[in-house]
Amino acid sequence: MTALPQEQRYTYDDLLSWDDGTRYELYDGQPVALASPSTVHQEILGEIFAQFHTYLKGKRCKAYLAPFDVRLFETSLDAPEDVDCVLQPDLTVVCSPDKVDNRGVHGAPDMVVEILSPSTAQYDKLWKFNLYQKAGVREYWIVDAKDRMVSVFTLADGQYYAAAYGPDASVPVSVLEGCLIDMSAVFPELETEEPEAE
Repeated sequence: MTALPQEQRYTYDDLLSWDDGTRYELYDGQPVALASPSTVHQEILGEIFAQFHTYLKGKRCKAYLAPFDVRLFETSLDAPEDVDCVLQPDLTVVCSPDKVDNRGVHGAPDMVVEILSPSTAQYDKLWKFNLYQKAGVREYWIVDAKDRMVSVFTLADGQYYAAAYGPDASVPVSVLEGCLIDMSAVFPELETEEPEAE
């Protein structure tokens, strides 16, 4: 696929027609290519997903891994050519089965988790933060592998309120009663080599 002219507005219909093997998100009609995640990113995501998946077995809510299209502002009346905001959170929790279709979720999910990487940090902290808040996503986690912490944003009266947790915390999930995520398993201590005997 050739370079995309930035002055043009693209839609989900365009996104569905692209077959160059690149994953894209759409911000107000502008495409942003997603880089392949690092090994550390995938290990952290895998552990977080495993804990959510275990807790959610047999429950109404479901957790989904990227790539999973989240059309935040799409309504039942919208066609793909009407949708110009499509995100792919690292992990998405949806408690309303009627929002889920074979391409992802339409409307705001209950919770999203993003793991920071150098190429996405600005989007996660600014663009996505504002979009998730505006759309009414009830809980948003930003996981920082470098600083070994998670910032948890919960929605109240249309605004996000923040709390921060370190690598040894058991983090409560406000949208899932009784669910705690063990960050010591997400951020395992680095193994140190035994000193050689003299």
